[in-house]
Amino acid sequence: MPTQAPITVVLAHFDDLFAGGLRGLIERDPNLTILAADVEHGRLGVVLRAHRPDIAILDIGALAKPVEVRELSARYPATRLVVLGGDPAPLECAQLLAFGASACLGRNTQSRDVINAIHLASRELQVIPRAPTGSGDAPVSSGSDLLTKREAEVLPLLQRGDSNAQIAVALGVGVETIRTHARNIYRKLGVSSRRELAAPQREASRASPDHSPHSSRRWSSSPARRSRGHGARDR
Repeated sequence: MPTQAPITVVLAHFDDLFAGGLRGLIERDPNLTILAADVEHGRLGVVLRAHRPDIAILDIGALAKPVEVRELSARYPATRLVVLGGDPAPLECAQLLAFGASACLGRNTQSRDVINAIHLASRELQVIPRAPTGSGDAPVSSGSDLLTKREAEVLPLLQRGDSNAQIAVALGVGVETIRTHARNIYRKLGVSSRRELAAPQREASRASPDHSPHSSRRWSSSPARRSRGHGARDR
């Protein structure tokens, strides 16, 4: 039986205590191989171009804007991006996932879930954290660049290429409301069209790393495909 090639990983710079634990966790998995570690954020492009890893693990705290994930995803499409750190809100993760990240994990994620997310990302699957239930359309943070809960619902439908009319029917609101949400999403994510919004997305299923009953985090297991190349349909 042929031996499976290891999944290659590049680790961005994290603070010393967290970096040591993360590196040790990955090194204990015989199916993972670290090609480079402690890579400063400004050098990520150089290292990804040189090593072409399967996975790059980025520090969410080093990202100036979510659009940096989009740029890395578009420039190095063979490398899956796992964003890790802090305690990201679901809607912050939604933006990073929309821009091509395969997973968005907080530092309190259990070790088994981090490893599971890396393996799923290497298979071109996207890990979707399930947003907590709540009411209203308020953003989870006062930051003006965060999507509201309704905008986060509209976002995947825009990426799929649905028309405004289709989205309005699906969500039970008016077409003009969807147009307003779409404009806000484009502005917040720094894009100008539905086609551009979908451009960095790879053909991959959304999947859950929660294969263990002992996991402490909840994940979406929706099998919807991530779309690419849909035209802008604003009917």
